Amino acid sequence: MARPIAAPAQLHVEADAFVAIDVETANGDPASICQIGFARFADGALIDNWSWLVNPRTWFARDNIAVHGIHAADVRDAPTWPDCYPEIVRLLTGRVVVSHTAFDVTATSRACARHELPLLDAHWLDSTRVARRAFPRFARRGYGLASLSRHLDIDFAHHDAGEDARAAGLVVVAAVAASGRSVADWLTDAHRPLRSFLPAASV
Repeated sequence: MARPIAAPAQLHVEADAFVAIDVETANGDPASICQIGFARFADGALIDNWSWLVNPRTWFARDNIAVHGIHAADVRDAPTWPDCYPEIVRLLTGRVVVSHTAFDVTATSRACARHELPLLDAHWLDSTRVARRAFPRFARRGYGLASLSRHLDIDFAHHDAGEDARAAGLVVVAAVAASGRSVADWLTDAHRPLRSFLPAASV
């Protein structure tokens, strides 16, 4: 049975540490994960960054291939989601896990449900919600990962899961620095009404 590439040894992290993840999918079904990327942060710094190919055991849509460049042949010998699951659980359980939009939460949840596996027990933090509140110019529009990365001078190769995870994590790091709010603060503040973060004239 194919096994995922071993991840770096897990750190004992402090309160402001988190893991950012991103997934790419084979087709329009969010459960069809064909790549998952991780970026681990502590004390405002990137600690490590990697990705795994995943064999979703399903078809690949032309539009999806055009976005991420992954073909069915690329994942033929890759581990399936159940193969990867124990290591993903080890990496994410009980941790703050950043994703850019809720898509990655939906995708991992659907993949777990498809294989009758328990949902990931993590403290999810949406970096789009953080960015919209930390940077008023992006409150209403332009808060996609590419746009934010240009503004924050983050260099990354979009639609590679490892690169996207790193960029999403760096958005949160920048938001923490700009706002003075910790990652733990943002777990709550990201769900406060957007208007409470905007200048009065723009509400």
